[in-house]
Amino acid sequence: MAEYLTLSLDTGDVKIKLRPDLAPNHVARIKELVSEGFYDGVKFHRVIPGFMAQGGCPQGTGMGGSDKPDLKAEFSKEPHVRGVASMARTNQPHSANSQFFICTDNATFLDNQYTVWGQVVEGMEHVDALPKGEPPATPGVIRKATVTED
Repeated sequence: MAEYLTLSLDTGDVKIKLRPDLAPNHVARIKELVSEGFYDGVKFHRVIPGFMAQGGCPQGTGMGGSDKPDLKAEFSKEPHVRGVASMARTNQPHSANSQFFICTDNATFLDNQYTVWGQVVEGMEHVDALPKGEPPATPGVIRKATVTED
């Protein structure tokens, strides 16, 4: 049975297949934060064309996280290619908390340095349509985040 994270954006829904086989603790954290409504209303504060879209900071600045402890890295051999969802962190490997990014292009230079926890299976065009910038003048917002299974 697969589980999915759906991010409802203004442009449409993005469905991400969760990968607990790669990062069980990170997937558990995402699901916990979703169940608490943490991501609802959170902005994509950093969207770089040809690279990635980053969100998950409650302040919308890229400097914040949840009140939960940071996670130990769960690096894998899974490549950072278009549609991969991975955790953002500081320059400390074990500092992922709530921020994540979705690769909009291949970014294999990130491999084995960031924790991959999902893969977009529907709605990549909505990620591509997010306003660009660091931060965007009018950032895209996660209206609602939900977890479902099939």
